[in-house]
Amino acid sequence: MAVEVLLPKIGLTMQEGTIDEWLVSTGAAVAEGDALLRLATDKVDVDVEAEAGGLFHPVVPAGVTLPAGALIGWLLAEGEQPPDPGGTPMPAGSGSSAATAAEPAPTGGAAGATAVPDLGGGAGTGVLPALTGTGEGLGAAAVPSAVGAGCRLLASPNARRVAAAADIDVTAVRGTGRGGRIVSEDVEEFLAALPDIPIALAPPGGTPTSPLVRKLAKERDIDLSAVNGTGPGGRIRRSDLDAVTPAPVRRNAAAPQPGDVIPLTGMRGTIARRMHASLQEMAQLTHGYEVRMDAVVSLRDRLKEEWADSTLAVPSLGDFLLKAAALALREHPLLNATVREDGIHLLDGIHLGFAVAVPGGLMVPVIEDAVTLSLPEIARRSKALAQAAREGRISPAQLEGATFTVTSLGGYGVDFFTPVINPGNVAILGVGRLRDGVEWVDDRPLRTRVLTLSLTFDHRAVDGAPAAEYLRTVGELLSKPLRLLV
Repeated sequence: MAVEVLLPKIGLTMQEGTIDEWLVSTGAAVAEGDALLRLATDKVDVDVEAEAGGLFHPVVPAGVTLPAGALIGWLLAEGEQPPDPGGTPMPAGSGSSAATAAEPAPTGGAAGATAVPDLGGGAGTGVLPALTGTGEGLGAAAVPSAVGAGCRLLASPNARRVAAAADIDVTAVRGTGRGGRIVSEDVEEFLAALPDIPIALAPPGGTPTSPLVRKLAKERDIDLSAVNGTGPGGRIRRSDLDAVTPAPVRRNAAAPQPGDVIPLTGMRGTIARRMHASLQEMAQLTHGYEVRMDAVVSLRDRLKEEWADSTLAVPSLGDFLLKAAALALREHPLLNATVREDGIHLLDGIHLGFAVAVPGGLMVPVIEDAVTLSLPEIARRSKALAQAAREGRISPAQLEGATFTVTSLGGYGVDFFTPVINPGNVAILGVGRLRDGVEWVDDRPLRTRVLTLSLTFDHRAVDGAPAAEYLRTVGELLSKPLRLLV
């Protein structure tokens, strides 16, 4: 029986994705867990693995953008033909899904939902409601009464595997996929909400890994038994493999040429929409402020020498800026806020986003609770997150929740610029290049090291004077950087 291949939902906020590249050719035999395609979403690019085995038959070309849950191909048995001989896209549900056993194609129901037999639980629509957990124990299945005999459970094979490995009832998980389908990210979110419950992520004597991690380990000739898993319950993650053998950096595609058309899809489309909305919805203006960096440069030189033989991460100039920005937000909470219909909400946590240039756009990884972290820890996290973003292996969760953002164009020789605020925030701090300045002392010029900060703020929430005070606090912290080490 032909098995549908559906565009997966990566993260809770994903609405659509672009098939960047098919990793297997038409007619090739694939096994469950084999990397099938490279998917570009609004936040990350990821390799998607097959949820079943068979001969692969795509129904859409690489480069198309489709909503999560759309039919993109089939997995066929030897000698089997796809349900649509023409190979054109067909509505999902017309064949057997990789998530379920073969069933007759359902009819009726609400648009965008998956129809099931009407068991009397709804208003005659026959639409399966979302599955919602009660939180009262892992074994209890909090399932709507409509899920009974003759009604199938909507869960992907990978979600079932993750749930089974963690010894939980998958029916206790709320599905966010098409028609309430439970995907692996839903199971992981469910597990994350239960931190005090021990999780067994592998059968006795087995190695706790996903099929994709096993495939990567084989490609890099890594013995998984020698890898220390850092995930829950000792689960081996892709980052654990990278600690043994760094992942090869994916090379950028050919540089754009005159006459090319760059579609506003995926990451590029999301950036376009968010930046346009930001400028439409906010009253943005920018302050420029010059700060002295002599003390920071001197301290950093000392740290490079003194920490050369230690495990401490030597902070970059950008890390000093991140720490100073976070501490200054504690003194100026108006800059760490969001504007909603009922007013200006000052936020409790200080979660710093920092911009990282990647092929085709920009990512903003987030350092959570940055104000509570030491400078070496900020340095360690910023480096790891930036590397993960550039290598295309950062998770959607690591790109969400920023309450304030820092972005830099200093490496490109820019002094002052106008950064655009990320929607949901009220300010963003731009950092220019480190350059020579001059200070006059008793009619004598003194060489200094300076850079310009560019603070864009939403005038609906912040006036010019509080914004200037924030910049002055950042400058004062940088002038005495020993305070940033704690």
